[in-house]
Amino acid sequence: MPLASKPVGRRERNKQEKLERIVAAATELFGERGVDEVTTQEIADKADIGAGTLFLYAKTKGELLLLVQNSTYADALAQGKQAAESITDPLDAVMAIVGPVVECNRKQVDNGRTYLREIVFGDPAEPHHREALGLTVQTEEAIAAVLQRDGSTTAQDAAARARIVSAIMFVSMAASFNAAKPVEDIAREIQDQVRSILPE
Repeated sequence: MPLASKPVGRRERNKQEKLERIVAAATELFGERGVDEVTTQEIADKADIGAGTLFLYAKTKGELLLLVQNSTYADALAQGKQAAESITDPLDAVMAIVGPVVECNRKQVDNGRTYLREIVFGDPAEPHHREALGLTVQTEEAIAAVLQRDGSTTAQDAAARARIVSAIMFVSMAASFNAAKPVEDIAREIQDQVRSILPE
């Protein structure tokens, strides 16, 4: 007979509720004004917690942005992977994975670019940063899996190409000269570059 799962204690419920309030407050404020224009005190006030409590969940504003954006990235990646399952053309399948990630990153361009900077230069010891890095690895694994479908590409070559696709995607989304471009233009730029590294 399976053991019944233990009920979540009051302390854990309180922590989860505070985390949800923090995420909701940061999401709203970052979405309205951008991460650079929002203070941690404003987030704490909106979440109805003390600033000290806020820093128990995220030590910096960059970590707060990672906390907010990671869930959006995870949802976009899941959507892209599902879409890619039914697409036979490798380039189209790769772009099915990449497209939603680009779209979620461009909802608020400055936030998206800051998020990418945090992934590259942030502290890997911080949990939200580790989660973001994990999402980039999952993205590369999904792309590599697509590239191996036909059986003619080795796992090593697929992983190398997936890493290149990831780099192309990051640079295209983060580049200053692309800041004003719409999602469709960024995706097209990525697609043109990805096409050049895929086998004929």
